[in-house]
Amino acid sequence: VRKQVGLIFQYPEHQLFEETVFKDVAFGPKNLGLPEETVEDRVKDALETVGIDFEMFKDRSPFELSGGQMRRVAIAGVLAMRPTILILDEPTAGLDPGGRREILGQIQRLKEKYKLTIILVSHSMEDIAQLADRIAVMHKGEILFADSPKEIYSKIDMLRNIGLDIPKITELMVELQKHGKKVRADIFTAEDAEAEILRL
Repeated sequence: VRKQVGLIFQYPEHQLFEETVFKDVAFGPKNLGLPEETVEDRVKDALETVGIDFEMFKDRSPFELSGGQMRRVAIAGVLAMRPTILILDEPTAGLDPGGRREILGQIQRLKEKYKLTIILVSHSMEDIAQLADRIAVMHKGEILFADSPKEIYSKIDMLRNIGLDIPKITELMVELQKHGKKVRADIFTAEDAEAEILRL
């Protein structure tokens, strides 16, 4: 299972431990017993996928990088294993809005490039709204409901009763409906809300 599932912790930069970026990203593939040439190809591909220049960074210590770069190197280390399932625990924790957008964009690109199944663990309804095809809402260790974002976000009162909420943009559309505006409430991103308001 560990060869198929990649786990990226809440602060993936804490997963770094090697003396160079190359060695850190290569650790997993080497432990799979892959040939050196294959390991290097995987390291290059994984670093390029997360936006880290291989030649510029391969010999640098991962601990000399910025926080965002460290996070991307840690993600590259998991990608180099070529998992079929990627689990991310609160991937935008502690990031500023720019870093948050960058990480969410990378997750979307990973899904498209590698055709991964991605399991995203998060309390951020905005992050989930941007990425999820299906949502499982858990409470006290049990799945309360699992469905499409449209169905889950229609259960506003149930979500609020367990300490969750709907995305702010969805809340705006619900409020506009309450004030007589004929807008759709099943809108989860600012881009979709803009198009709906312009249509109105």
